[in-house]
Amino acid sequence: MPSVENIESVSVAIVGGGPAGLMAAEALAAGGARVDVFDAMPSVGRKFLMAGKGGMNLTHSEPADAFLARYGARSPDIAPLLARFDAGALRDWVHGLGVETFVGSSGRVFPTDMKAAPMLRAWLHRLRASGVTFHMRHRWLGWADEGTSISRFATPSGEKHVRHDALVLALGGASWPQLGSDGGALPILAARGVATRPFVPSNCGFDVGWSEHFSSRFAGEPLKSVAIGVQRGDGALAWRIGECLITDQGIEGSLIYALSAPIRDRIGESADGAGATVFLDLTPQLSAERVRDEVLHPRGARSISSHLQSRLHLTGVKAGLLRECVSKDEFADLDTLAVRIKALPLRVLRPRPIEEAISSAGGVEFEALDARSMLNALPGVFCAGEMLDWEAPTGGYLLTACFASGLAAGEGALAWLAGRA
Repeated sequence: MPSVENIESVSVAIVGGGPAGLMAAEALAAGGARVDVFDAMPSVGRKFLMAGKGGMNLTHSEPADAFLARYGARSPDIAPLLARFDAGALRDWVHGLGVETFVGSSGRVFPTDMKAAPMLRAWLHRLRASGVTFHMRHRWLGWADEGTSISRFATPSGEKHVRHDALVLALGGASWPQLGSDGGALPILAARGVATRPFVPSNCGFDVGWSEHFSSRFAGEPLKSVAIGVQRGDGALAWRIGECLITDQGIEGSLIYALSAPIRDRIGESADGAGATVFLDLTPQLSAERVRDEVLHPRGARSISSHLQSRLHLTGVKAGLLRECVSKDEFADLDTLAVRIKALPLRVLRPRPIEEAISSAGGVEFEALDARSMLNALPGVFCAGEMLDWEAPTGGYLLTACFASGLAAGEGALAWLAGRA
């Protein structure tokens, strides 16, 4: 451990320059704390900027109950965070940065210019004006001793030790590690008695193991107007309609991302490690009875493929999927074929690697935190953002919870510091 004169001292150190960390910094600075933000990358907000490349989806305008339900089993833990800072509060906060927003046709909320960079620039300007100091290329390594008042950082000029009165960790999950979040903090925290769960991919694609014939013909093809059914715990199928994309490895896209958590869980429950079966409805706009009637309609000299194209408009990738997933005997049995069109079994092998996922599940368990977002095992250490064990679909839900949890951690740290005074 370096001598005292080689230890830099700050009031509150925030590790992680994403939305959660920056929101914590804003709350702390507004409360009069001296705040220093440390990030491993050359600049802050890298994943935030990447997420905004296709249009910055800030939040969603749906009713509060439906919004909260998007967080699944962790809804009770997210509820108090959104009670303090919900979708409406986030929009008001963005407007305070001088950025206007609008609600799209899907209910998603975007900045008027659809861009993330102007918002981030305005935010950083405001943070610096409030006294927040930024330290780039500082990778957190844990603590310098058995306590939690001195953090170690790897920097281009060597290891640096920083003394702080409070520490906010907002280190992100484990997706897109090239942008700075690699999950490396979990083992450090677990070694100090913090309850954690391994990071797993969320909002991700899945490997299927297509035949070479199918993959070579249909990789890159969109699969539109379909429904996917995933088995629930009670054995019933839960269906969702949308669109996805065939890849050379498997399947991805918005519909798959929305169902990634239950699909991943079903794979994890597989006793033989051979994946899980989901079901595709290739004609969700038609009833099973209608499909059966059309399949059994006299076809004369036409081939079954021509018949399906004529009666049900099953062409291209949908017709290819039938050939890929239905045996010759089942294809020849028209009653069975009609059933398969409405519930085509597709064996999904595994999630794509977490490095490719939009987000991750797992991390620090909420049960390890008190009501102030402070770790029970480590007084003075607070956690926020994607490093906490929650997940949500895309649509603005991820970002909203990151902002809300960052605000909670910042205000929690202020309250804890005030209690020590």
